[in-house]
Amino acid sequence: MKRSRRIVLALAATAVAGASTAGYLYTREDAAPAGDASFTLAAGGDVLIHPEITDQANKDAKDKGGQGPDFSAVMAGIKPVVSQADLAVCHMETVMAEPKGPFLGYRKFSVPPQIAGTLKDLGYDTCSTASNHTLDHGPEAVKRTLDTLDKAGIKHTGSARNAKEAATPNIMDVKGVKVAQLSYAYGFNDTTVPKDKPWLVNTVDVKRMAKDEKAARAAGAEVVFASIHWGREGHNEASKSQLRTAELIARKTGIDLVVGHHAHVVQPFEKVRGTWVAYGLGNQVARHAKPLGITEEGVMGRFTFTRNNGKWSVTDARYVPTLVELEPKIRVVDVAAALKGGGKGLSDDQKARYRTAYERTRGIVLNRGGEKDGLEPLAVTEKP
Repeated sequence: MKRSRRIVLALAATAVAGASTAGYLYTREDAAPAGDASFTLAAGGDVLIHPEITDQANKDAKDKGGQGPDFSAVMAGIKPVVSQADLAVCHMETVMAEPKGPFLGYRKFSVPPQIAGTLKDLGYDTCSTASNHTLDHGPEAVKRTLDTLDKAGIKHTGSARNAKEAATPNIMDVKGVKVAQLSYAYGFNDTTVPKDKPWLVNTVDVKRMAKDEKAARAAGAEVVFASIHWGREGHNEASKSQLRTAELIARKTGIDLVVGHHAHVVQPFEKVRGTWVAYGLGNQVARHAKPLGITEEGVMGRFTFTRNNGKWSVTDARYVPTLVELEPKIRVVDVAAALKGGGKGLSDDQKARYRTAYERTRGIVLNRGGEKDGLEPLAVTEKP
């Protein structure tokens, strides 16, 4: 669906280092045997637009002589990773408001619809929309959010405007391969799914996942992956429920990849019965009322799918540590790219913070043994 990429060696963690992601390629040695088809999928964490982020987007727009909110400068740091993937997947945590608001934060979010245009400009192709905040403002807000994503040219799944849409698999053409995305949430805070609209949003249910996966394949999907909103907020370790659900998915369904959301902190990646599971990607962008350090650290997953003997599977798994820098301006940072070359242009405090984010994310991502199955950081190299 997107770009070709150069082949380079992976960057070792000790060599991570540069002050901007502009002009960088994110690549690795091609794991696919010659002649076999392959594509890459990049998945990001929670897109959670707190009011402080909207304030920053308004300031950025004003600085450019425009009218806000404009989220492009906030999010620009991850554009190379997103735009160079063949399929880029985001998680839209909240529903969207009308263009002029009102915009609301925690506990019932309603965020500027302008974020959809920024996500499209970054290179995102599809978003999961099932989360504990999907029903914050009822069916009309769900419809408005999906209408906005449609207008931006971003596909979506997890919530729906009607029963027909809910029953229609979200299938994309990726380099000629039909790829389906599924999306589910554990629950909806103090809100329940309306009895007369059971199709409004998907709830975590492995039997339902198996049924949906089969329906997607019947509709032509060759690869099926699931975005799941689960786990415990603020906990870097996967919960017993997550581990149990991942095991059931691997045993009871044919889902090829699982990417997780909700914890607002990074959680491990591991292979479960041959299926890669990224339990939690943390926040892609957020500004919590009480930043904890770990809530500003996120990770992107980059997975290479290869067809061998007619069957598709993940043949390579990579991760990209990110950080939401809160001062002096809110910016999403790819820490490996920012530190490349010794971190020229960064203050000593920035270098120390970025290194902490990188090493802590690395330790968490690998702490369920993903390294033995080949999980490594994604390479970064300057464009020639």
